[in-house]
Amino acid sequence: MDTKEIIKKVRKVEIKTKKLTNNVFGGEYQSTFKGRGMTFSEVRSYEFGDDVRTIDWNVTARYNEPFVKVFEEERELTLMLMVDISGSKLFGSEDQIKKNIVTEISATLAFLQYRITIK
Repeated sequence: MDTKEIIKKVRKVEIKTKKLTNNVFGGEYQSTFKGRGMTFSEVRSYEFGDDVRTIDWNVTARYNEPFVKVFEEERELTLMLMVDISGSKLFGSEDQIKKNIVTEISATLAFLQYRITIK
């Protein structure tokens, strides 16, 4: 199976699963989780138990009440593909040997991960 055939098959799968991949988190994405990140989200009133290191001293001085900075938690998910390349991959029918099926599945997963990451 050559590269052009694999890409043609992957494109078919991509079209069928496009809606599904829009709902899956993968790669770098905007997190809805608040936490210790580098991306500033908002300023809110200080609540008991908040880390004092997150106090925004400029806003606190302006309003005479403590405010804290809230950051978005940054997440990155990594896809690792591990494929068995032993001789058993040559088993199958004339049309579909395991090696070709595994290649197609791996290419599909890698392509979908790439699509999610570049959004």
